[in-house]
Amino acid sequence: MKEEHSNSKNIEQLTSAAISPVPQTGKVANYSPLTLAFLGDGVYELYIREKLVKKANTSVNILHNEKIKLVCCEKQSELLDTILPLLTEDEIAIYKRGRNAGVNPPKHAKPVDYHKATGLESLIGYLYLLGKIDRISELLEFSLDLNL
Repeated sequence: MKEEHSNSKNIEQLTSAAISPVPQTGKVANYSPLTLAFLGDGVYELYIREKLVKKANTSVNILHNEKIKLVCCEKQSELLDTILPLLTEDEIAIYKRGRNAGVNPPKHAKPVDYHKATGLESLIGYLYLLGKIDRISELLEFSLDLNL
């Protein structure tokens, strides 16, 4: 029992250590937009997975198929169009850096959608590193409510 408590405490410390140190805004703004997009992609996918699981306790296959519809550049591009009027000047600047990053879209994707999705992911990664989880939720809830 004591070992179980110790293990869960170690996991808690590792998790909080990975998430809690919030860098200063200036430092996060200097991250590569593709690095921010790398992180933002994971945060976005986890957000979608959690939303789907909470919506319906169903088979993994159904959950996966629903996730695929939402975690793609076309859908992310639509979501970005929905939230763009809500973004602050700083958030728009981060989005634009991500959108304009030199990345080659896959053949199946429209370049404009892929670049907008990269910009959205950069913004999500930026907000995540700043610890602005509530802001991520606010933006995604607004856009998903309109687009689901």
